[in-house]
Amino acid sequence: MSSFKEIETFVSVATRGSLSAAARAEGVTPAMMGRRIDALEERLGVKLLVRTTRKLSLTFEGSAFLEDCQRILNDLANAEASVSLGGVKASGHIKVSAPAGFGRRHVAPLVRDFLSANPEVTCSLDLSDRLVDLVNEGVDCAIRIGELSDSSLVSVRLADNRRVVVASPSYLARNGIPQCPDDLARHDCLSLDLQRGWVFADLDALGRTRTVKVSGRFECNDGTVLHEWALGGIGLAWRSMWEVERDLVSGALVSVLDEWAAPATGIYAVFPQNRRLPLRVRLLIDHLRGVFGRLDYWRG
Repeated sequence: MSSFKEIETFVSVATRGSLSAAARAEGVTPAMMGRRIDALEERLGVKLLVRTTRKLSLTFEGSAFLEDCQRILNDLANAEASVSLGGVKASGHIKVSAPAGFGRRHVAPLVRDFLSANPEVTCSLDLSDRLVDLVNEGVDCAIRIGELSDSSLVSVRLADNRRVVVASPSYLARNGIPQCPDDLARHDCLSLDLQRGWVFADLDALGRTRTVKVSGRFECNDGTVLHEWALGGIGLAWRSMWEVERDLVSGALVSVLDEWAAPATGIYAVFPQNRRLPLRVRLLIDHLRGVFGRLDYWRG
């Protein structure tokens, strides 16, 4: 049995949630699918799936391996498409979803450039902070920030996303610089509605994080407003680098508690596992990844 077949089987079983569903899709028996999973786990020397009579779930190692396998299978499909399609131009319609603030600043301009370079492609860009249902809403590709929980989607990592605590120089001059997360209790923190707290690395426990509940006189459910308030000098804000890096370079904002910053998460393009990726969508994702991968882009 080929290693590639084992990987295909693992992805199919993990995304469909059962051996029987994956077996039906391939037209084989669940027992055969189970033997492929067993062979893969034995070869890797690690447990990927926990199987009981009632349910199937991924182990921690299985979740990490699934993301890598999905990316490999997608890259292979893209490579085959590149060869078979040759010089065929992209055409047709794309429906893209992205978070509102990030989408306005970093997706919409790149979509505009992509459409200029591909005149036979049209696009509907939906900017919303709600979690869209890609399949039922007919979305070809969604941009998501942070940890991904839906294993039925294929993800392509476009860039890293790190959050930092920032304030204007005037605010820090008036109120002092916090030296550790606990000092935030003595500061005006610009809080996002319904936010459980700000996340920091726990320097006493390698790889772990801690959540610090913050408070202040100003609260808003719009991140752009919090950013503007921070620039206005009325408090500390916990913002993503994609939003504030240019302000940090210019000196309009200063980052604090950098040694306590939580590990970076990701900015992803996601699409349904069982949907063949059209050339126009693949090229758009490649365009986003290429631009976001340039360090000068975020600082320009």
